[in-house]
Amino acid sequence: MLARKNHYNVAVVGATGAVGREMVEVLEERKFPAGDLRLFASQRSAGESMAFRGEDLPVQLFTKEVFRGIDIALFSAGAEISREYAPIAVQAGAVVIDNSSAFRMIPEVPLVVPEVNRHALRHHQGIIANPNCSTIQMVVVLKPLHDQFRIKRVVVTTFQSVSGTGKEAMDELLEETEALLSFQEVSPKVYPVQIAFNCLPHIDDFLQNGYSKEEMKLVNETQKIMEDPTIRVTATTVRVPVYVGHSESVNIETEKKLSANGARSILSTAPGVQLYDDPQRKIYPTPLEVAGKDEVYVGRIREDESIPNGLNLWIVADNLRKGAALNAVQIAEELIKG
Repeated sequence: MLARKNHYNVAVVGATGAVGREMVEVLEERKFPAGDLRLFASQRSAGESMAFRGEDLPVQLFTKEVFRGIDIALFSAGAEISREYAPIAVQAGAVVIDNSSAFRMIPEVPLVVPEVNRHALRHHQGIIANPNCSTIQMVVVLKPLHDQFRIKRVVVTTFQSVSGTGKEAMDELLEETEALLSFQEVSPKVYPVQIAFNCLPHIDDFLQNGYSKEEMKLVNETQKIMEDPTIRVTATTVRVPVYVGHSESVNIETEKKLSANGARSILSTAPGVQLYDDPQRKIYPTPLEVAGKDEVYVGRIREDESIPNGLNLWIVADNLRKGAALNAVQIAEELIKG
């Protein structure tokens, strides 16, 4: 934890990216006590400015010397940058909250979702990992169910928006859509094939076991955050032509029988969860409705009739907010509580 102060000096590394911009917005929205906010980016974006609390703050080129005097550094510039610069920031006296995959599975680095395992922050050694976006929204819903009924197995299929890849992917979806509606050919650059009007069962690199890195993140990160390596998780991750918001079809098998109404009762009071579940009245979460929201939405709760103790859930969240920027700022908020 951090020493109590009235204000904290905060750095955002990768400030001009989709998640970095969201981090700046969330810091302002939640009135985080940032005395001095410093924004850093690569050579390509340095020199720009970003609005914060009525001021235009300059975006600076980050170097090894920029972390002097920083209390909290929010990193969202990719794993390679994090591996090189996060230890330097820690050595300069900052606590790093890293949004990349660089440190997530290192045993001594806490992997934290505040609604699920805020206690893990007590053991940090200067670096705290922000989990993968699709993992965050799933464990926020599963943890309260697991606490009472113990989840044995999870089968998840994700439908992930292009904002999870970044601004260039969002631009590519727009450009392809405009081209196709004008009966022109498209030339994908960000994705291996056309994303507009398409679905790609391919997120990140494929591994020797046939799964992608994104799918194995869901497996490994869920077990670490839930602090239960016996939970069996299998995943299929799919990129879909949606700008913002990840959706997940999640099937769980519990040790004890959990009814759909029982799950609704638990989730109706779970922290960070918004129950949105009345299909007969066409009430269920969609990415379009959830974009810009802080909560993780859950609906289509129903019992799996193929097994005795199974349940199906539909989970949707804004991947740029709860899946990245908001979760990082919430971790920072927990740190300054002392």
